[in-house]
Amino acid sequence: MSGNCIHRPICEPPLIEFENVTIVRGECRVLDAVTLSLRERENIAILGPNGAGKSSLVKAITREYYPLITDRSVKFQFRGNDTWDIFELRSFIGIVSNDLQFTFTRTITGHEVVLSGFFSSIGLFNRDISPAMEEKAKEIEQLLGISQLSCRPMTSLSSGEARRFLIGRALVPGPATLLLDEPTSNLDLSALHMFRNMLRKIAQAGTGIVLVTHNLHDIIPEITRIIMMKDGRIVGDGEKTLMLTNEKVESLFSVPVSIQEEHGWYYATGY
Repeated sequence: MSGNCIHRPICEPPLIEFENVTIVRGECRVLDAVTLSLRERENIAILGPNGAGKSSLVKAITREYYPLITDRSVKFQFRGNDTWDIFELRSFIGIVSNDLQFTFTRTITGHEVVLSGFFSSIGLFNRDISPAMEEKAKEIEQLLGISQLSCRPMTSLSSGEARRFLIGRALVPGPATLLLDEPTSNLDLSALHMFRNMLRKIAQAGTGIVLVTHNLHDIIPEITRIIMMKDGRIVGDGEKTLMLTNEKVESLFSVPVSIQEEHGWYYATGY
């Protein structure tokens, strides 16, 4: 049976595959010859300091940024295709970013925000909502622990509460992967605790997590692969236990650190 595909997911093309992707914004090279491959349902953290190019990488995935054509071989693919649109992407990757949260400052309710994920819209605008959509939205709200907040307007919610509704919006189409860009910014300790527990439930339910962050304490135990970024480049990519070492984290953030691991959580001290 040599050459046959026994486990279908292994034979499918990567969800995202970049090779020598360079992106320039103005006079700044925000991504520099980036090569990486992401597969469905992987649990990954993309770790790096502010200005490393992490958010630019997310915008490349969402086709907000396009690669520079160079004399090097460039691959810029989604599921083996050179072209894709954001609507197709969202059926495979649910995306939550701080930019997205800033667009939901209207007085629409949290429940309407979750339902809007079926249409990739900001609000519902008199769209027809089927009973199946209502049921799915309520199921997601229950999973995320926000059912009791669903009738409140987004403008009345805390940052952490609003972010959970945006995650619900990303999850209702049923994507295999959830991509979160700096999801814990502006969260206090209580909100951070609730957010991390919620993220673990999502991962344990079978949805892949791609977590973009500069904080080690965001990296939930379910994440197994770490991609390190600095100055627009990928400087490390591998198994979590091999990447989150004193030497590698010191080099990444340019500060002396001591990495501590406790029950699958990693912390940096000494800086």
